[in-house]
Amino acid sequence: MESLFGTPLETGTLLLLLLSLAIAFGFEFVNGFHDTANAVATVIYTKSLSPWRAVIWSGFCNFSGVFFGGIGVAMGIIYLLPTELLVSKSAGAGLAMVLSLLLGAILWNLGTWYLGLPASSSHTLIGAIIGVGLAHSLLPGHTFGSGVNWTKVRETGLALFLSPLIGFTASAILLWISKTVIPDQRLYTKPDEKNPPPLWIRGILILTCSGVSFAHGSNDGQKGIGLVMLILIGVVPASFALNTGVSKDQIDQSLQAITRIDATIKRIAPAQSEKISAPVAGVVAALTGKTSLADLPREQRQDLRVRIITVDSAVKDLQKNAKITVPGEDAANLKKDVAKLKELTDFAPYWVKVAIAFALGLGTMIGWKRIVVTIGEKIGKDHLTYGQGASAELVAMSGIGLASYFGLPVSTTHVLSSGIAGTMVAQGSGLQLSTVTKIASAWVLTLPAAMLLSGTLYLLLRLVFV
Repeated sequence: MESLFGTPLETGTLLLLLLSLAIAFGFEFVNGFHDTANAVATVIYTKSLSPWRAVIWSGFCNFSGVFFGGIGVAMGIIYLLPTELLVSKSAGAGLAMVLSLLLGAILWNLGTWYLGLPASSSHTLIGAIIGVGLAHSLLPGHTFGSGVNWTKVRETGLALFLSPLIGFTASAILLWISKTVIPDQRLYTKPDEKNPPPLWIRGILILTCSGVSFAHGSNDGQKGIGLVMLILIGVVPASFALNTGVSKDQIDQSLQAITRIDATIKRIAPAQSEKISAPVAGVVAALTGKTSLADLPREQRQDLRVRIITVDSAVKDLQKNAKITVPGEDAANLKKDVAKLKELTDFAPYWVKVAIAFALGLGTMIGWKRIVVTIGEKIGKDHLTYGQGASAELVAMSGIGLASYFGLPVSTTHVLSSGIAGTMVAQGSGLQLSTVTKIASAWVLTLPAAMLLSGTLYLLLRLVFV
């Protein structure tokens, strides 16, 4: 265990850490059979693959997506949380935060899965994070609402709001184009229940299923990585607060970046520079002369992380300040320099990626049927056709892949199920309003329900851990 966590731990701390990690992996496991069912619904209902081949292959693609998808979305999820919690040195407060948002998200996901409703794990997790932030702002000495990074929430909310609209519209348009360009009627009629589709159609559907599964892993899997990193940083900061694997060149570049940030802020906003003078000085002192972050005393690593996050937060506040004009070139340089500085803090160990990938991939293979039945049979009035499945999945694969590239957490569930609905309208099949109403209700209720669950749990768990 020491080699895994980088330091010997007391028995109580180790057990608490293992329990927290088990819950985080449990969330990703539930995410696998809750969300990834969307990806396999089309290949199963068009007879392109048998159910077990489909879910095993999708599980492998999810695993690959997590492993090769980077950590942009993971860090985006982390920075939804209030800066005060991110820089807190209280392990108890950190554990209360992570456990409450995880348990709240799992409870809602399991409830909607049991009812066969393709609700969004992304919405659930983000709602849980907002709930924790709001609950934290209810504590003495805080202003209600101050505990939420509203700028990041708006960015994320816009992506989540637009993704189903784009999925619906783009899938409908793509099906219409397909009908014009590829007149083969086998694409647009009910699949033969006894035989698989023609080989070329089958190949397209398997390809799109693979793409959606990979994109889901690269987006949703990163959310799990972010949660695990929050746990590790909170409990074992000496080992995970900083990326001790960065090179000397990266350390030197970060030192140059913090120096430029300080000079830029002093020039354009002298009053603001006073607020970060101490953190900047601390970063410079900690990095000067270092060839490796492993050379930094273990007890100082959390302090350096706190200073870097404080500088990052100050730069963001400066750029949002309507009373201060930040020239375009300065804004671009600040963004680039902050990104270089955060290379020291924004990372995920190899074993975390593998563990999350495994949990998501395994979850894909279990419990998938409830959501698949809803997607395949209950959204439209007619059976899903080859053309509809391929159109919806092509849009989902492309949209989620782009979102992962730009570090935006979007909902696989929303994009794909909206895409299926769009193709049903374009096909003239019509929608089953009762199912659509239930799905829409789950979508609308997900954010407030997750906020309420996680916020309540956070206040209760603080009594235990803080």
